[in-house]
Amino acid sequence: MIHHLNGRLVEKTPTYAVVECGGVGYQVHISLTTFERIGSEEQVLLHTHLVVREDAQLLYGFSHPEERELFLLLIGVSGVGANTARMILSAMDPDTARQSIQMGDVDAMKRVKGIGAKTAQRIIIDLQDKVGAINGVDPTGKVPSAHAHNNVRQDALIALTTLGFDRSRCEKALDQILGESNEPMALESLIKNALKRL
Repeated sequence: MIHHLNGRLVEKTPTYAVVECGGVGYQVHISLTTFERIGSEEQVLLHTHLVVREDAQLLYGFSHPEERELFLLLIGVSGVGANTARMILSAMDPDTARQSIQMGDVDAMKRVKGIGAKTAQRIIIDLQDKVGAINGVDPTGKVPSAHAHNNVRQDALIALTTLGFDRSRCEKALDQILGESNEPMALESLIKNALKRL
């Protein structure tokens, strides 16, 4: 089992990062929470979990052990796979997810793609007694310059389609959000807003 990676950040997108350790580049699937937290640091430490399937071996990485802990709790719930757990941690940070579970907020869980009422209820029932409060980390709040608008939209579109959303619906949602905003939006804010509409 690969416990963590400590190396040079070679590439970073909203859905995966490539970390070079000892000359080997590891592609690590990440959530939007981790995407925000690692920023543009050249040296990164990701806490990891390896998911072995019949057709693939997928490495998931997290900027803090608390996020990995919640990820492991989520994939332990029947009907919740690694991609769904990552989707939850992309739609809301670990603090928000834990609070939603503790408060029994089924509607908050249902807003995540791929989670219906039964799965949302199962997550809450299974994890309500297991989740604890963790320290939240504020997003960077960095806003890209206006000329980066198209690149931000494209990066957001790639991230959302990678997460499994329909391309045309993503484009429509992104265009609506950007049309309603008077200022340039940070990539993570744009994606999170889109996740609420899809």
